[in-house]
Amino acid sequence: MRHMRIWRYVDEVAKAGSLRQAAERLNVTASALQRRIQDVEADLGTALFDRLPSGMRLTAAGEAFIRWIRTQAADLERVQSQIADLSGLRRGVVRIACSQALAAFFLPREVARFSSDHPLVHFAVSVTDHIRAVTLLREYEADIALVFQPDRYPDFEPLMAIGQRLMAIMAADHPLASRDTLRLRDCADYPLALLDRGFGGREIADRIMDAGSVRFDIGVEANSSEFLRNYVAHTRAITLQIELGALPDLLGPGLKALPIDDRDEMHGSLVLGQLRGRNLPVAAARFADQVTRRLDRMRTLPLADFRPR
Repeated sequence: MRHMRIWRYVDEVAKAGSLRQAAERLNVTASALQRRIQDVEADLGTALFDRLPSGMRLTAAGEAFIRWIRTQAADLERVQSQIADLSGLRRGVVRIACSQALAAFFLPREVARFSSDHPLVHFAVSVTDHIRAVTLLREYEADIALVFQPDRYPDFEPLMAIGQRLMAIMAADHPLASRDTLRLRDCADYPLALLDRGFGGREIADRIMDAGSVRFDIGVEANSSEFLRNYVAHTRAITLQIELGALPDLLGPGLKALPIDDRDEMHGSLVLGQLRGRNLPVAAARFADQVTRRLDRMRTLPLADFRPR
């Protein structure tokens, strides 16, 4: 598989945008890496990179070649996984992109369950927003994505989707904590602590708040659900999270989660998906099956936005 090493060199330069940085990551000299790139360009008869003062930028030919490299690498990984599976080893790496809400409890539990049966399988998890998650699928940096309220893309194939309502999370001694449910307008008397724009739950909250006449005070914005939960535990602020990110085992005794009344339509779709047309490695496919079964048992809302194809 010596040619795969050369392809990896090209891919690393494309990711880093710099010969020096790529060489450091690959533990080779910049001059040796430069020669390798030049050899590939000579074989192809075209330049793969524009050499700029700011670094290395892919040409149009380079973009096409990188897509081919990543497709080949993914196919090789799938075949290696199948061979390992035939021998009973079940080795492999499962690469997952997931939303913030899934990283604290649901996904670690599912990974632990899978690892107990398949100890030779390794996991690489990227916690990110739904836009970046789809990008990771396209770049073959992730096998599957588990994200809340993703946009519809023609190359994103849903495998399973369930409805999730947004929950209001607050300190256990908050003035609203004794209620059973809340209308969103009930939260207007208190500061809100929300995820940054770009996260699915924030997009839903913004849409509902912008459509109403009640003004809200967004006092804190962050890219971490964990930070927001810890913050509201010590203040009168309220944060919003989907149900799987507001489980009692996750919140502990210092926090209370209340459902937002369905009349406010504060709900969306949690979607497990992959790059359309890609054959997943065996380990990734089996893990996706496990998560699909688990999500199916956890349905709480009818699904309107997404349906598996």
